[in-house]
Amino acid sequence: MTLDHVAIWTTHLGQLKDYYVKYFNGQANEKYTNKEKLFESYFLTFDSGARLELMNMPDIPENLNDPLERQHQGIIHLAFGMETMEKVSEKSIELAKDGFKIIRGPRKTGDGYYEFETLDPDNNRIEVSTRFVE
Repeated sequence: MTLDHVAIWTTHLGQLKDYYVKYFNGQANEKYTNKEKLFESYFLTFDSGARLELMNMPDIPENLNDPLERQHQGIIHLAFGMETMEKVSEKSIELAKDGFKIIRGPRKTGDGYYEFETLDPDNNRIEVSTRFVE
């Protein structure tokens, strides 16, 4: 069994699609539009086969999570795996250079990962990591 996809509501559909395409090599399908429900979405497919659905529809309330201080139960981050520690570091430098906040890291964790945390344009928390062996 595999996890097919994760979905995110957004008010910035095109901007969020462009972020995941540019920084994480997502391949976007053509935008789906349901004019009756005022619903729009993109599916992005990543090299691993994992998919991310980005969705927009009026009247969806804002998320109450504060990605930095006050988190609530439920899905709290997306994690992207890189091949090496060097690639993780390079991705953190690229995102920081382009104005995205690096919340923590890059750093080695106690459970064998080298990672950093950042926020996407909608302030969804993103982890970028790789396993390391010392």
